[in-house]
Amino acid sequence: MRASTLSSLFLGALFPATALAVGTVVHDSSFTPDHILRVTVAELPTGCQSRQSVIVNGTAPGPALHILPGTSSWIRVYNDMADQNLTMHWHGLAQRMAPFADGTPQASQWPIPPGHFFDYEIATRPGDSGTYFYHSHVEMQAMSCSGPLIVDDCGASPYTYDDERIFHFQDWYHETDQQLVNEVKGVPYQWTGETNGILLNGQGVAAGQTASTGPPGGNRGRFGGGHSSPPGAGTRGGRFSQRDVVTVDQTTTATGCSLPVIDVDPGKTYRFRFIGATGLSLLTMGFEGHSNLTIVQVDGFEYNAPVDTDHIQLGAGQRFDLVFKTKTVQELEADGNKSSYFLQFETRERPDPYRGFAVLRYHDDSEVPASPSGSIIDLPAQVNNWMEYTFTPLDPATNEAPTAAEVTRRVIIDAVLTTDQATGRVVWQLAHQSWNEFVPQSPLLVDIYQRGQAAIPNYDAAMKNYGWDPKTKAFPAKIGEVLEIVFQNTGALVGQSGVVETHPFHAHSNHYYDIGSGEGLYDADANNAKIAALNYRPVLRDTTMLYQYGSNVAPGAPAGWRAWRIRVADAGVWLIHCHILAHMMMGMQTVWVVGNAADIQQIPLEASQAYFTYGGSVYGNTTHAPTQYQFFDATNKCVATPQLHANLTRRGY
Repeated sequence: MRASTLSSLFLGALFPATALAVGTVVHDSSFTPDHILRVTVAELPTGCQSRQSVIVNGTAPGPALHILPGTSSWIRVYNDMADQNLTMHWHGLAQRMAPFADGTPQASQWPIPPGHFFDYEIATRPGDSGTYFYHSHVEMQAMSCSGPLIVDDCGASPYTYDDERIFHFQDWYHETDQQLVNEVKGVPYQWTGETNGILLNGQGVAAGQTASTGPPGGNRGRFGGGHSSPPGAGTRGGRFSQRDVVTVDQTTTATGCSLPVIDVDPGKTYRFRFIGATGLSLLTMGFEGHSNLTIVQVDGFEYNAPVDTDHIQLGAGQRFDLVFKTKTVQELEADGNKSSYFLQFETRERPDPYRGFAVLRYHDDSEVPASPSGSIIDLPAQVNNWMEYTFTPLDPATNEAPTAAEVTRRVIIDAVLTTDQATGRVVWQLAHQSWNEFVPQSPLLVDIYQRGQAAIPNYDAAMKNYGWDPKTKAFPAKIGEVLEIVFQNTGALVGQSGVVETHPFHAHSNHYYDIGSGEGLYDADANNAKIAALNYRPVLRDTTMLYQYGSNVAPGAPAGWRAWRIRVADAGVWLIHCHILAHMMMGMQTVWVVGNAADIQQIPLEASQAYFTYGGSVYGNTTHAPTQYQFFDATNKCVATPQLHANLTRRGY
């Protein structure tokens, strides 16, 4: 739901005609960013109640940003909050940002001080088309401070569709972000509790509330805009233009306490973009009367061979793109002239599950129905085997998934809930270390620019210490390595309870190839044999689930595992972490340094010094125009892709 009526910001065509020089630039009044995000704190009417939330351009979620692959753009982020720091992370666009622009406080940049702004430079690659999102990376702000980030296809997608819809899911809590932070950082420790509700595109019903009927009309059901594929008359010279995107007012305040709505037309094919911007919840969901869901992309970047399913699972940080065919007029008539069907979503692997609903509305002149009294479809209770070893590339020739023989090093990362003996706090440890944004005194990337190779983690020391250097507390990786990273879940040591939790693990660095998961202790030989037997070749991912496989095991005992393979290619400082916000605050993060100092120091020293201090000259305010280093030229590399993959024509997509 929206807190104000600010107009939708769809700024800039992002279709530059000429290249701009790389080098130091002053962003004074003559500079116009491609998009503007203004972050504030407001009392937000959501979940049939209200909450003090961090919001973007007066909304939660913030407006959908559409950019093109193969282009560079500037996104200006204002911190209009009075007493909180801010960053913005471009979730899923791994390695696509200029140095100091990944949005990770104390890893890649100093946060944006109150009353200041920072211009983030992003350059997408030609193959980056897909669904992503942006969110704050400071404490618990991402609970509400997030929004869709869509990289549209150049020309046509490999799949044809008439229009698209965005499904942006968020958790909702009664308590404020700061209250939640104080609970998980406090002594004695207090868990934040379970979600009080699930919001879809800002609308939802809190636990204990009852949704009433909603009014007809409005544009709530078309949040974020969209377009067809191929874009048809909108293509210009074989390229897709941002002018082809149909924009809608994203800030209309929904009235009353009604269910979220997705509006569709009969007899059409849609691309549904599902975004897991939750701070805690793993969701499973399905549509009433519609079991024809075809997954065509996961976590953006690489299209997969189509996979049919009747329901989807969505963890924090994950994205799934579906091709969805609506019912024809004749089918609606045969179904009793129905104009609405329910989307049912439920949380999983939490002690107090939540069930919510949204409305798939075929006629926007009809009312929004009230919530059903109970479940209308049966969703599976078990989640740990959904789509495992399933997603394979649409174009195998371009896939570079490493074989087991190519792996140069395996890193085992045990996940442990324990008590910090020095502070008495309950913490999460990964590979026997608890790391969060409060650990380093200054951002590690800044330290590397200032001190050079002396700030790079010691590789030999790390090999003797669970993969991380005791001095810098960072995991080193060499350019050209092929890593196999294994997350090993264990029973909690706190209170010797043996409790096991589910974790969505996300990589800021290279996208990785997920090679599966399982119960108990990781067995590389057994998993390699399984991959070979299935002839499985995974697609690139950036967020996958470490499941619990049971609520309890013996304290410290192995409970389950998740394994990735990564071709280490891009130098920088990057995080790999659990995407449950409270777990991040409790230390469930790792920081990785890829390459040596010469690889990482890609901005000349004289130009980089402006990034070295909190509130330095790279941060603008009302009296100061920022001086930044333009890292990318503005050459447009967006070239049209083939309209339709041949083998999909036979399937009718």
